[in-house]
Amino acid sequence: MKRADELTALMLANTAGNGAFATDVPRLTLIRSSAPSGPLHVLYEPALCLVVQGAKQVFLSRDVYTYDADRYLIVSVDLPVVSQVVEASAAAPYLCRRLDLNLQVLNELALELGLTGPGSDAPPAGLRLAALYGDLKDAACRLVDLLSKPRDIPFLAPLVEREILYRLLLGDGSSLMRQIAFSESHISKVNKAIASLRRGFRRPLRVDQLASKANMSTSTFHLHFKNVTGMTPLQYQKLLRLQEARRLLLGVSLEVASVGFAVGYESASQFSREYARLFGEPPVRDIARLRAMPSYLLEA
Repeated sequence: MKRADELTALMLANTAGNGAFATDVPRLTLIRSSAPSGPLHVLYEPALCLVVQGAKQVFLSRDVYTYDADRYLIVSVDLPVVSQVVEASAAAPYLCRRLDLNLQVLNELALELGLTGPGSDAPPAGLRLAALYGDLKDAACRLVDLLSKPRDIPFLAPLVEREILYRLLLGDGSSLMRQIAFSESHISKVNKAIASLRRGFRRPLRVDQLASKANMSTSTFHLHFKNVTGMTPLQYQKLLRLQEARRLLLGVSLEVASVGFAVGYESASQFSREYARLFGEPPVRDIARLRAMPSYLLEA
């Protein structure tokens, strides 16, 4: 196992400054921030997040999840959350590895391990913290170490990634990982509905259609959707619309009303009210503030 200072040096060598960096290892992203960030509204997708140094908080509904070098985060479904780097400096930047979950390999491993279903020892959850232990830590370090041996990546990265998923299926977060792995679990069914909602978030919400995607009754779907995401389908749709509106306003010069209509609002005034309620300021002032910030603080 690499020492912490060796892993830190490797992370710094593979991050050209601050920001989020895709790597030659499939599904592996390295994240670096040399300062704490303010609260950022972002969309998390199913992934494993392992911090090397520093700390980050994620806010979902009324819950706060803090992960650092001792605790890793599992994201089970696509989730609009608020995240914030809380421990970082120029001398000791926040460094994190994010490995997007390969659901096909996860399912294959679960079957090979003889896990016949999602289990029921823990409620479904969109986020889960667990203590980082030696075998998982070692495998995650070896995955990053492959960046210094590019010829090995095509051959060894799939093996190390498979080992990481194996460790997750057997570790502290095993119950959640089993729920992610099996298509009949509540998490997987909710995730099917979320995929449909993400594709059609601009259209009027039809909860009955989402429930049908999840193969649930409407009342059961409402219950499990909120258990997993911490919000109702309508609240989820609203966050998708407003996050997309913010992205559009940051990226191109469009009138506020036009952006509101583009993401599905029928009233410009309602769009501006809900935007200000979520982000703390009306669209024009909010975008001006964001454009004045260092770009990496918007990615961390």
